[in-house]
Amino acid sequence: MTRTVEQVIARGGMMALDRALSLDHLAQVWPEAMLEADGGGAKMMAAPERFRVERGVAVVPIRGVLTANSAILEKYFGWTTYRGLEETCDTLAADDSVQTVILDANSGGGMVLGLKGAANALTRLAQAKPVHALVDTVAASAAYWLAAQAGEISMTAGAVVGSIGVGVSSYAYVQPGGSGVQLFEFTSTHARAKWPDPSTEEGRAEILRDLDATEAEFHDAVAAARGVSRDELTARLSVTDDPRDGGAVFGPAEAMARGLADRMEIRAEFYARLIGEGVTKPKSRSRASLARASAALAASHM
Repeated sequence: MTRTVEQVIARGGMMALDRALSLDHLAQVWPEAMLEADGGGAKMMAAPERFRVERGVAVVPIRGVLTANSAILEKYFGWTTYRGLEETCDTLAADDSVQTVILDANSGGGMVLGLKGAANALTRLAQAKPVHALVDTVAASAAYWLAAQAGEISMTAGAVVGSIGVGVSSYAYVQPGGSGVQLFEFTSTHARAKWPDPSTEEGRAEILRDLDATEAEFHDAVAAARGVSRDELTARLSVTDDPRDGGAVFGPAEAMARGLADRMEIRAEFYARLIGEGVTKPKSRSRASLARASAALAASHM
């Protein structure tokens, strides 16, 4: 039976994902199913490079549906994993030949599991050397949490950021199963939070408690990175006067007005600017310099 990425990774787990901006990724057929459908004859592509270094500037893509450590999605689609990003951050922080880091983001977010560790690794990296983020075309939800750890966020025209918040899909049995047998699930006396029942007030309260706790961490991390208080950030994120009306995405102009981004920039110019900053020799806008920037630009589309 063919399964999509969404069917595999979003079964009751908490997600920091903008589904509307991730529809194409979520609809991808799970690689294992594709291999089975092909009779085992299909070959997975080689594991993608997690970063490229050009003239002292490391380019780190943030791509696809973000997962804790889905090696198959990293290898097959080239999507970022949190463990892979942590390992990359540790490598780059210790590499004296790397002077600047670029996060090249195009992701609608992903799982919450493992996200905080990757964000913390980026924070540590940003304390060691300059980190810049380029959003082309989306950094939403978990991907924005990561991008926000950069010291500067640039957006290309038409790009969007935001969708700051978390959600979960849950279920409850409301009728007998397909076999005609009513299904029941129980937890031990002191483990009602293990499988909260969304059909009950108690279950909904427990699910919301967990969501709000994670949202608070999300807001705290972004607020600290962007230099504002949590209350101020929450107010900026709302599309009305009610702070509960957050979770929207914003284009460059409004993102900058709300303090979620710093500048709008043409992609090629962004790379030319930072490739120039990443070396100790006099800066130059020569053809060779622009050619090297273009090479880094192409590498970032891995």
